[in-house]
Amino acid sequence: MEFEFLSWAFVTICAFAFLAGFVDAVVGGGGLVTVPVLFVMFPASPVPVIIGTNRFSSVPGTILAAAHYMKHVSMPWTALGISVGGAACLSYLGALVSKSLSPDVLKPIMLLFMIGIAIYTYIKKNLGHDDDTLQSPLWTNWLALAIGMTVGFYNGFFGPGSGSLLVFGFVSLVGFSFLKSSAMAKVVNVVADLSSLVFFVGHGFVFYKLAIPMTLCQIGGSFVGSRMAVLRGNRFIRYVFLVVVFGLIVRFGYDVIKAW
Repeated sequence: MEFEFLSWAFVTICAFAFLAGFVDAVVGGGGLVTVPVLFVMFPASPVPVIIGTNRFSSVPGTILAAAHYMKHVSMPWTALGISVGGAACLSYLGALVSKSLSPDVLKPIMLLFMIGIAIYTYIKKNLGHDDDTLQSPLWTNWLALAIGMTVGFYNGFFGPGSGSLLVFGFVSLVGFSFLKSSAMAKVVNVVADLSSLVFFVGHGFVFYKLAIPMTLCQIGGSFVGSRMAVLRGNRFIRYVFLVVVFGLIVRFGYDVIKAW
C-alpha cells in the first residue's frame, strides 16, 4: 500500500473515514463506507491488510461513541456483559478463520439476510421506538449471548455491517429500543474489534501510515454522530439504519453478481 499525503486519494479516504465514523456511531456499518474505498484505492493489497487497517482506524471512534452513549443511555448491564463476552471470544476465532476461508462464501447469505432485515424493519413502523422486552431476564441474557457470539464471529471474519446486525438483533429479538440497541452495539463492537485487532496487529496486517490519519477522521465523525443519535432519538436512528442496510444490500449484491 503506497500513497502520498495531501494527494486526492489521501483526502478522499480521510473524508470517507469521517463519514464512516458518523454512520458507525449512529447505527453501525462504518466499514460499509471505508472498506470498499480501500479496496478501490489499493486493489493489489491483501484482504487482511485492508480489514486490519480499517479495524485499527475504527476502534478509537467506536470507543468514543460507546463512552458517550453510556453517559446518556440506561444500559441493561447483565445482558450487555454477557453479549460482550460472547463477542470477544468469537471475534478472535473469526479473524483466525479469515486467513483460510474466503469471505465470498458469506456474501450470498448476507445479501438475502439484509434484504429480509430491510423489509422487516420497513414494514414494522414502530419497531425499536420503545423498549418491548416480553421475555424473562434469563431468556434476554441467552439471546444477548447468542447475538454477541454470532455477530462477534462475523465481525472478526469479515466485518462490514456488524454494528447494524447487532442493532437489529437487540431490537428485533430482544425488544430493546433503537437508541438502547445502538448504545449496546457500540460497547459490544468495541470489545469485538479489539479482540480481532489483536490478531491483525500481531500478524502485521495494519498499514499504520494510512490507519493513523483515518483514525483521527473517524474520531471526528463518531463525536458528531453519537451526539446526534442521542439528541434525535429512535426515529432518526431507524432512518439511518434503513439507509445503511440498503447500502449493505447494494454492496453484497454487487459482490455476488460480480462473482457469478
